[in-house]
Amino acid sequence: MRARQTKRWRRWAYPALLLGALVGLWQLAASSGAMASVLGVEEFLVPSPAEIAEALWNSRTLLLENAWVTLREIVFGFLCAIVVGLGFAVLMHLFEPVRLASYPLAVASQTIPIIAIAPVLLVWFGFGIGPKLFIISLICFFPITVNALDGLRSTDPDSVTMMRTLDASRWQIFRRVEVPGALPQTFTGLKIAAAVTAIAAVFAEWSAASSGLGYLILNDNANFQTARIFASVVLLSAIALALFGLVAALERRVVRWR
Repeated sequence: MRARQTKRWRRWAYPALLLGALVGLWQLAASSGAMASVLGVEEFLVPSPAEIAEALWNSRTLLLENAWVTLREIVFGFLCAIVVGLGFAVLMHLFEPVRLASYPLAVASQTIPIIAIAPVLLVWFGFGIGPKLFIISLICFFPITVNALDGLRSTDPDSVTMMRTLDASRWQIFRRVEVPGALPQTFTGLKIAAAVTAIAAVFAEWSAASSGLGYLILNDNANFQTARIFASVVLLSAIALALFGLVAALERRVVRWR
């Protein structure tokens, strides 16, 4: 028990110490003007962590209102990516013609420059939440699909043979052997997708939005509000980390044998 507690403490302590050291160095370099001198920019363009914290507090109402908009887009877009990604992976696993025809297209979908197709999405879906959910889902579904498919295809063949000797149906093999065996890799894909949801949301809001943290970042960049830009980035990172943590917690409960 003590060894487990020590391991858990180290898991949190080491990243916290490293983060604290980096923030301390950043504060020293920014407040002294050394960072601005190295980058060759004005000092107001290089906010210190203290100034970012001040912007978080002073603009808390504006930031939280826009964070709520972005949070909804992230959650619904992530859920759409899960449904589409897992469904697509199952279809490609069960039906080889679907896999042969669709897998190259799934790979090709990740080569599409989001900014380039954003105007088309606006024409198709309007200025509502639709284009944003599409962009977030497009970016997030690929790691979910690929990892789930690889997990399903890496099932132990001896286990499948044993199930067949017991006269198990195709559905029983899929449900009792292939799905449990694919869970670890599936959750890996979910965690990767969760980590990039914030990036996807920013791209989505840069395409067309009247609110959200991505929209706020664009406006603040035009007005040289660099401290508030970093404050928005902090909130985006917090949202992504929280989503990642939820997926990891669910993994610990579902994949107990890992």
